Amino acid sequence: MKVIAAFIFSVFAFNIIFAQPLSNRLDSVSYVIGHMMAESIVNQGVKKINSQALILALEEALAGKRSSIDRAEGSRILTSYMNDMLLKEQEHVINAGKEFLAQNALNPGVIQLESGLQYKIIEEGDGPSPGSSDKVTTHYIGKLIDGTVFDSSIERGNPISFKVNGVIKGWQEALPMMKTGSKWMLYIPYDLGYGARGAGASIPPYSTLIFEIELLSID
Repeated sequence: MKVIAAFIFSVFAFNIIFAQPLSNRLDSVSYVIGHMMAESIVNQGVKKINSQALILALEEALAGKRSSIDRAEGSRILTSYMNDMLLKEQEHVINAGKEFLAQNALNPGVIQLESGLQYKIIEEGDGPSPGSSDKVTTHYIGKLIDGTVFDSSIERGNPISFKVNGVIKGWQEALPMMKTGSKWMLYIPYDLGYGARGAGASIPPYSTLIFEIELLSID
């Protein structure tokens, strides 16, 4: 809600400044602050605001009136709006992932599970399969559907160990089905991967992921 409050202030400052000339130091400081706040909000992705509603909220707050929307509900509304806006902006990524998975499901050897996870067995091992609470060691290569490699333990020359229930859902589902010594290809829809948040600069929000994963051992 601090973000919205800042933006309300910037809109208010903007209206006042253009109703009056920048005639003194305080006017100039107010103008600069208003611009900085507005730019900050725009950089967070908010591109459309009802200025009348903003001014109404500002006037109510300055008059000491309680908001007609309480803070908890306001946070929920803001979060929902921002999520919907991100979803719309990333629609092309979601659709590209869906199209890729639909075509990939037709390829020989590819198995699709009810969850949407797809896998293909490259090599079948003969060791035991891990449980959800087991710690395993793997080698893997992670790619986006355009072939961009975002991570590779093989390139680093260093396998990674982790608990099965401590990784993304697609891996959590696949690993207990794998026998030690197996190498699989995993094709993971965004909701079984990093979802709406993505992961750093390498994995955009709503990305469908491809992993080549080799289960080396259960530790």
